[in-house]
Amino acid sequence: MTSLAGRYVAVVGPADGARPVDLARAAEVGRLLAEQGAVVLTGGHHGVMDAAARGATQAGGEAIGLLPGSDRAAGSPHHTHLLPTGLGELRNGLLVRAADAVLAVGCSWGTLSEIALARRTGVPLVLLEPWDLPEDVGPVAADPADAVAVLARALA
Repeated sequence: MTSLAGRYVAVVGPADGARPVDLARAAEVGRLLAEQGAVVLTGGHHGVMDAAARGATQAGGEAIGLLPGSDRAAGSPHHTHLLPTGLGELRNGLLVRAADAVLAVGCSWGTLSEIALARRTGVPLVLLEPWDLPEDVGPVAADPADAVAVLARALA
C-alpha cells in the first residue's frame, strides 16, 4: 500500500485560463494519484479540474467534484461524483478543508485563493508551475511525477 492510498488530494488550477500544458499536467497528476490509490477532489468544472478528473477516472480511480453552484448537471462528466454546494467561490474553502493535501497545477485567482487557504490552514501543498509566489508558500515540483512524489512524502 502506498502512502497515498485512501488519501483525498485536491487538484486545483485554472478553469477558463488553463493552458494546454496545465491540462496535460493535470491529467497526468490525476492518473498518477489514482494509480497510487488516492481519491481526486476538484472544483467540479472544466479546465484543470476536468483534466485531473479525466486522468483519475481513466486510470480506474475516483474523482469527486465540489461544485460552486446548485446544478449537478453543470459539472464535468469525468467526475465519479459531483456534489453541488451552492456556496459559490466559498466552496474553495470546503475543497481545501476536505482534502488531505492540495496539488496546484498552474495558477489563477481562484487557484491562488486555494493555495492561500491550504497554506493558512496547514494542509500540505505542492505547486506545479505556479505564479511567482513567496518562496515559503510550498514546494514547487518539476513535473507531475515529482509533484506526486513530493506530496506522498509530505503525507507519509
